[in-house]
Amino acid sequence: MVVQGRSGTRFGTGALGSESSAPPPTTERGASVPRLRVRQRVGKYRLTRRIADGGMSTVFEAYDTIEGVKVALKVPRPNLVDRSVLEQFRREVRTHAALDHPNILPIKNADVLDGRFVIAVPLGEESLADRMQRRLGISTALDYSHQLLQALAHAHEHRIVHCDVKPENLLLFEGGVLRLADFGIAKVVKRTERGSGSGTLGYMAPEQAFGRTSFRGDVFTAALLIWRMLSGQLPDWPFEKPLVGVKVLRRRVPTELVEILHKALSVEPKKRFRDAGAFLEAWEKVLPAVERTLKRQKRSRR
Repeated sequence: MVVQGRSGTRFGTGALGSESSAPPPTTERGASVPRLRVRQRVGKYRLTRRIADGGMSTVFEAYDTIEGVKVALKVPRPNLVDRSVLEQFRREVRTHAALDHPNILPIKNADVLDGRFVIAVPLGEESLADRMQRRLGISTALDYSHQLLQALAHAHEHRIVHCDVKPENLLLFEGGVLRLADFGIAKVVKRTERGSGSGTLGYMAPEQAFGRTSFRGDVFTAALLIWRMLSGQLPDWPFEKPLVGVKVLRRRVPTELVEILHKALSVEPKKRFRDAGAFLEAWEKVLPAVERTLKRQKRSRR
């Protein structure tokens, strides 16, 4: 994710404190921090199971022994711990602290506990990637798509570009609430710039592979995910029309919605929506047509 700065923007420090907060637990990779194990205690958290191992961190399900609730606990991998890695985790927390939206995963706590930097977030029921392993009805897919665009529009409004929109970074909670998570690859820029090319292959705008990140890149990756949810297929480079799955899509949703997705999936960034806010506005304009189409389909099945 990239943060596009603007005058007056401030980032909350939360549990991290200021720049003079507690020093990192080690300055050499893995020198003094052993690997965590299930049933181990970290501060007030008791680890109950390992959820995922990422490139830079491990995520555990943990029990908050004070609040009495389950959380997801993100901990840097001990063999990678150094000052630069910990600073990246601090930037993630500070960036996240600027966002407050029901469709963005909030951070409950971020602190150095027992010599380890940890980030605690609410524990979801499953990821969108898990949910997509089962049949996804068109109404549910449209609902998730709308929630995704609302989350991304809020981030863009705060000059934040996520850069890694994918099913694994969207979590589902009770009542079908979807929340955008993992703001871990942030950089601070004032315009579209060359970066590291971070992202996930398969869910990446063409220009992002060359290190160019922008709001329009997020628009592209969000549209890829929405296209897959609605059609069951994922377009791939070189994204030539007709895109894979378009026939299925046209049977399920109005032509206006298909055209919106085509615009968002333009290979040339300038032909896409300028940001997720513009994408959301266009999406919501065609919702009445979408609802009429769904009603007709429902009547035809009776």
